[in-house]
Amino acid sequence: MNIIGYLVKRFLRFDKEQPFIFLSALLAFSGIALGVMVLMIAMALMNGFDNEFKKKLTVMNYPLTIQPKFFGSVDVVLLHQLEAKFPQLSFSPYLNSSILSRHDSMLEGGYLFGVDFAREAKVNSVVAEALKKHTPHHFEVMIGEALKKEYLLRENEKVTYIFTQLEPGGMGMTPKMKRFSVTSTFNSGLSAYDKGFSYIPLEAMQKVLGVPEGLYDGIHVYSTNPEVDIQKIAPFLPQSVSIRGWWEDNGNFFSALKMEKTSLFIVLMLIILIAAINIISSLLMTVMNRRSEIALLISLGAAKSEIKKVFLILGVVIGSLGIISGSILGFLGIWILGSFDIISLPADVYPTATLPLDLTVGDFFSIITGAFIIVLLSAWYPAKKASDVDVLTVLRNE
Repeated sequence: MNIIGYLVKRFLRFDKEQPFIFLSALLAFSGIALGVMVLMIAMALMNGFDNEFKKKLTVMNYPLTIQPKFFGSVDVVLLHQLEAKFPQLSFSPYLNSSILSRHDSMLEGGYLFGVDFAREAKVNSVVAEALKKHTPHHFEVMIGEALKKEYLLRENEKVTYIFTQLEPGGMGMTPKMKRFSVTSTFNSGLSAYDKGFSYIPLEAMQKVLGVPEGLYDGIHVYSTNPEVDIQKIAPFLPQSVSIRGWWEDNGNFFSALKMEKTSLFIVLMLIILIAAINIISSLLMTVMNRRSEIALLISLGAAKSEIKKVFLILGVVIGSLGIISGSILGFLGIWILGSFDIISLPADVYPTATLPLDLTVGDFFSIITGAFIIVLLSAWYPAKKASDVDVLTVLRNE
């Protein structure tokens, strides 16, 4: 082991006669470090955006939603039964309608929810925060801040809602229309929801749509563990009613994010693979330039396995130093991007204005393991070539 350690240190030194070998090793080290750093930051960004979207979608889409399977409605009897059976959960009945909101000449499509704000505050933290300022009553409405800015609305200014339901008019059937005073706003962090969702009192929605008291379009359920609670609630529901989780409405979206993350991991791992080619070229040049020394060592009694181990360790040392340096740079980059507002994101496109970063332990070890395997495979071939040196031919010619 002493001769192996000595030879590794000797071959790592800068050689004035062959500076390109040292330069090639330096490029391999730099490439691996850069690849690991970029991969860590990229995975942290993907995880960060994934978590932010899940956080926002969970709030505005609700963890669980109970609805009729085909036609009909959910009634107050079922609501009370659920509250008695699952006291640890929060339930909020609602009525909803597709609408067009109108102010002056501007129109925006969306959904209008009629809710009991006292119950809604328990299942929707965004609405609960908005209710701290004012709770809508009668024909007052809570809209998103993005819609308020788009319409340039002032406090208590009115917005007209055009419903999909029809009523008799002078020349035939016309859509229902009702004006509501804007008294409060919410900010979900996603402008699509801020523009598309509006909330009014449940009683007001019943009057506008002519729905009898005690009948609802559905019930929103808040759960800290919806994947488990959905299995508990489903058997309790009648056959005409179904329950779904927020992930079922957004499954394709998160599947696309997962596939994008996997693709990005593979593509960026190619950076490390390209850098590892420099390890191969550097070690092969070292083998070619040290053939006489290798042949002499073998003739003096050194085993071929020891020669192979020398070059294998040499490649692993270069690659491992690159992986360690890249990890340090990666953590430093994540800390800088997460601590300072270097890059600002448009709030109407992304759910956060600053870069969300979250590198999981699993992703970190996947990066380190993948990089190390590439380094190990890159060092194996030159090490095998070194151990296969023909001693007699080399000593005869050199």
